[in-house]
Amino acid sequence: MEKDWLSVEQVAERLGLHVRTVRGYIRDGRLKAVRIGKQYRVARADLDAFTGLPAAVARHRVEVSAIVEVDGIGAAAADRLGTLLVAGAQMARDPHELARVRTAYDDERSRLKVVVLGGAAATADVLRTIDSVLEGENGMFAVEENHGREAGRG
Repeated sequence: MEKDWLSVEQVAERLGLHVRTVRGYIRDGRLKAVRIGKQYRVARADLDAFTGLPAAVARHRVEVSAIVEVDGIGAAAADRLGTLLVAGAQMARDPHELARVRTAYDDERSRLKVVVLGGAAATADVLRTIDSVLEGENGMFAVEENHGREAGRG
């Protein structure tokens, strides 16, 4: 039981703060504590909640890596697609499960390489976005295709 409670000094040491700062947090109600005699004690669970640490619940962490190569894509379209994917990956459902997206364009081969790292759901969202953009009739690449046709005429 003694290990479940921390003194103000122990809390200050763990957080790298001055003891007066921790006492101020307690007085302001930002950090829950119990007064025992003339001293405050902080429960580990309350300190974890204060610091934003997740509850001690067993949770499996899943990380997925995927490499997607898109052939026959121009530099401008590759840039637009890369921007879309990077921005979309930052708007994940769960902020703790963001996907990381990196792109590289090979001008000689007209190939975009997309590297995706993240949780299963976030990675699946990025892959669905790639599929819907490339397979859909959304007009994202129409400007580039039309520009290429006009350049061929002249």
